[in-house]
Amino acid sequence: METVSTKDINKVVKVLEEGGIVCAPTDTIYGLLADATNRKAVERLYEIRRPSNRPFIVLLPEIKQAFEFDIMITKLGITLLSLGVTVIFPKRTTIPTYLTRWRKSIAFRVPKSGIFIQKLLKKFGKPLVAPSANPEGLKPAVDIKEAIEYFGDKIDLYVKGAPLTGKPSTIVKVISPKAIKIIREGNVPKEDIIKLVSNNFDTLELLQNLADL
Repeated sequence: METVSTKDINKVVKVLEEGGIVCAPTDTIYGLLADATNRKAVERLYEIRRPSNRPFIVLLPEIKQAFEFDIMITKLGITLLSLGVTVIFPKRTTIPTYLTRWRKSIAFRVPKSGIFIQKLLKKFGKPLVAPSANPEGLKPAVDIKEAIEYFGDKIDLYVKGAPLTGKPSTIVKVISPKAIKIIREGNVPKEDIIKLVSNNFDTLELLQNLADL
């Protein structure tokens, strides 16, 4: 177990490339990070973080990387990604089950530019799974001290940044080319989402009573 600052980005990249687990500040709250293309690393993170039947959010360096996954891309979904929310897309068949946990969907988010997590994603060059830094059922850690109390030496590297006490990401599920469901309201208010998509689409159906995920 080691602690570094957000300036030590090369060290963080090295640990991730070696299949390690990193705790670091994200665009919303502190998260646990692992290489999304490394099955062994992702499975290890499931053992640390949560029951293995609930998939993690996948962070992308940029929106165009979503097109590299076998998902049902819609203009509405891409518009939502540009807002910095977590977007759940219907998947097809070739996305590995270790990422989807046998669900019919996968969740992506593209963090805003200029902050540590976006710089890390750009430097690393691959997507990262990124659950919040807390054991299942407990509140997210607001700083590295709390994260260490939760996980100790189960995490390979801790990245110390400023305390983060904000909300987790807003999660929106794309149901069809012109229908969405807000699964969780978080860092981006529901009103902002409706305004953005209403300005870009003639009609928008906001679904309220579908099963989550």
